[in-house]
Amino acid sequence: MSLFSKLFGGSAPPERETTSYEGFTITPNPAREGSRFRIGAKIEKDGQTHTLIRADMLETLEDANEASIRKAKQMIDEQGARLFGA
Repeated sequence: MSLFSKLFGGSAPPERETTSYEGFTITPNPAREGSRFRIGAKIEKDGQTHTLIRADMLETLEDANEASIRKAKQMIDEQGARLFGA
């Protein structure tokens, strides 16, 4: 790690585990905002991608990852392939 990375907190982003659900791939991608995390995920299928961003904020990255996967599954159940404008 370089001196600047050590001084300014730069590091490689944490590895995000993907989840398969109903033929879709979900990658949690919560956004840090201050000391909290906004729910977010990337939903993919057949080369198409939908970015999920929610207003919900959680205290820990672990909670935000779990909630992001849960919300993505809910969207898949409700919309299916329509997520991609089909």
